[in-house]
Amino acid sequence: MPVIEGELVKTLSRLNMADSELHFNLTPLENLSNTGLDDIHILFTANKGTKPGELVKVASGGELSRVMLAIKALVCKYTALPSIIFDEIDTGISGETAHKTGAIMSEMGKTMQVVAITHLPQIAGKGQTHLKVYKQTKANITKTFIKPLRDQERLEEIARMLSGDKLSDAALENARQLITAN
Repeated sequence: MPVIEGELVKTLSRLNMADSELHFNLTPLENLSNTGLDDIHILFTANKGTKPGELVKVASGGELSRVMLAIKALVCKYTALPSIIFDEIDTGISGETAHKTGAIMSEMGKTMQVVAITHLPQIAGKGQTHLKVYKQTKANITKTFIKPLRDQERLEEIARMLSGDKLSDAALENARQLITAN
């Protein structure tokens, strides 16, 4: 397990958690359970000087998102998955961490199809294809639609993610920079 723990901590460091520690605590069970022959607990801390505790008890939403991304990136590195879907893997992160998360997902996209459902422009800007998911209600029935966005539409949608419905020149320029920073 030390090799796996080391790889995960290395990825967490890239995601602005340089002081994190992560350990797998395996306890063999006497009998086979519905989850296997071992009881597994992930021990984690994001802070230097803090003793690792059970991940589910000590990690914030943003920390959980980053740990999950690190685990999925490691799994994808050693398996030949054709696709992976991230449904708001960016919960609780923003700014530079969102940029780094998008970079890791972009790296994964070089060897597999990565589908990301996100509300963060830093991640949306790294995609090769942008689909907008939206809902419409007519006659008390709500339907969900998916629309592929072309270049200008994509630019405007990322600008909306940055600044809301009123598109400013600054938001459009920022969106342009996010898209071309790949």
